Parts: sequence; C-alpha cells; structure tokens
Amino acid sequence: MGKDLPESINNSGDATASIEPSRFVFVEGISPSMRAVEAVIRELALSEVPVLLLGELGAGKHAIAQRIHEMSRRSTQPFRAVSCATLQPEQLATPSAGGETLLSQGSVFLDELADLSTNCQARLLDVSPTVEDHEGLAGSRARWIGGSARDLELEVKGGRFREDLYYRISGVCLRLPPLRQRREDISLLVGHFLRKYARDFRRPVPLLSAETLQLFRDYSWPGNLHELEDAAKALVALGNESVAMGGLRALLRRPDVAGNGGRVSLRQAARAASREAEKELILQVLTRTRWNRRRAAQELQISYKALLYKLKQIGCEEYGAS
Repeated sequence: MGKDLPESINNSGDATASIEPSRFVFVEGISPSMRAVEAVIRELALSEVPVLLLGELGAGKHAIAQRIHEMSRRSTQPFRAVSCATLQPEQLATPSAGGETLLSQGSVFLDELADLSTNCQARLLDVSPTVEDHEGLAGSRARWIGGSARDLELEVKGGRFREDLYYRISGVCLRLPPLRQRREDISLLVGHFLRKYARDFRRPVPLLSAETLQLFRDYSWPGNLHELEDAAKALVALGNESVAMGGLRALLRRPDVAGNGGRVSLRQAARAASREAEKELILQVLTRTRWNRRRAAQELQISYKALLYKLKQIGCEEYGAS
C-alpha cells in the first residue's frame, strides 16, 4: 500500500508538520464484519464524540478515519493524518487569531497512539476537549480520531500510556477486522487497487486468472490491506501475471506464513518476483538464440561468466552451446 512521507517540521510548530498527505480511499465491503463496521461509521459521523480505531497494522484505520470525516458535518473542513511517532508537543498549540494548528477546524487522525512520547501525551491531555465539550466546540476545534495497532489497555497497565488520556480519547472504540476475517471483500479490494495503479502507471487493468484470485482469497494476508495493495501494484508494474505471481506464489503458499498470521517481508516478495522475471527473460533470450549462451549473454548485456552463474542458479547450467 509506496507510502507517503510526512512533511518536514518547520520552526513555527505549524500544523502541517508531521502531517501525512491523504492517499487512502475507503472501499465499501460486502462481508458481514465490514457491513457492521460501516453501520457504526454512519452513526459516528453524526456525532462529535472522540473515536478510537483499533486494528492490526494495515487494517485500514486511516481510511476509516477519513470516511468518518467525509460523512460528518466537518466534511468541507481539512482532514489531517498525523504520525504519533514524529509528533512534537509544540505542534499541539492552541489556535490563535489567524493561525492554524492541529486543534483548528476539521478532523485529526492520530496514527498509532501508542507511539506518542510522554511529553506529547501530557500535552494532548491538556488540549483535548472532554466528551462534554465536543458538541460545543464542533465549529471551532478539531475532532480527534485515534488509531492503534497495539492494545492501549495493556499499554496503560504497563505504564507506557496515560490512563487519563486513554479515557479522554476513547469515547467510542471501534475494532476493525483483519483482512483474513473479511475474505468476501478481497476481490473488490484487488479490483480497486488494480484500477488505481493502472491509472498511475498508465497501463491496462490486468485480468487475473481464477487461480490467482483463489490464491488471494485463501492467503491469510498478515500485512492486511497494505500487503494486498503491494501485491496488486506488483501485478500492474510488471504487466505480466505469470511473472509477478511466480515470485509471490511461493511466498503466499509457504506453510509458515499462510494461515497463521505470520508476516511476509515485502522485500522478500519483491526479490522473488524479480528473480522470476529475470529467469523468464533469460530463458526467452536463450530460446531465441537457440541456446547459444555466448550470443544470449551479449543480448542480455552481461558477461558470459555471469550468465553461466545465473543458469546454475536456475538449474539450467548443462543446457546450451557456448
């Protein structure tokens, strides 16, 4: 799911510091778990109560927060997403005449609250309105929507998160289902991501085989939406389903990661896809040159020795003429 980097912090403590540009789009699901979530979202959009979104990394907390904002009476005001890992206390300044801070109008999504520093926790408690204050401040102060992949109650018990702040920001707790618990939505989400990157890369939308779609539905997706988006991006970027899936398929089917919540490194997936693409290209050139390895090396613009090494890697070192 390339990730946008937060903007740099300026000397004035301006509200734009550490704010991540919005790039997330909410996709309505058909699974029972997401239908239930969407019903709660509609209710939350009508109120000003602070919301705490709980879910695994990549489960869609940012998109849900933006959806709540877009359906609320604040929809014409700014939506800001802030990384709590980089948030500074001075950014939580009270709005002044003509100025803009994170407390100004609109909605603020505090991404990964457990990453807040001790100083930021204290400052946030000072400036956050109470539940009773929210309705009266709707026109002049931002609404807080928090997100966390970690259990904040455990963080409180461990002394890493302030209990008073936890109760201040968790007016309503909404738990988001991981992708493995909403498999009915996978086809819809894959289609959305394929169209997104087809537009970005100016390429046709790939038509996936039934085998690939079934593999996507069966996989546990420990990285959730982020991992699914990266897989779709690779499919569009490579422009060849067999090449892209050749690298991903082995990883998706590994017993130590499929179905048990284990994580798959996207770097691993990228390397696997790259190796598969390289193998296919080498075999195509060798077929065209009738397995003349020296001619193939020239076409591939690599040394003869390098080609021999690569043929050994793919188990074809005994084939062809020098």
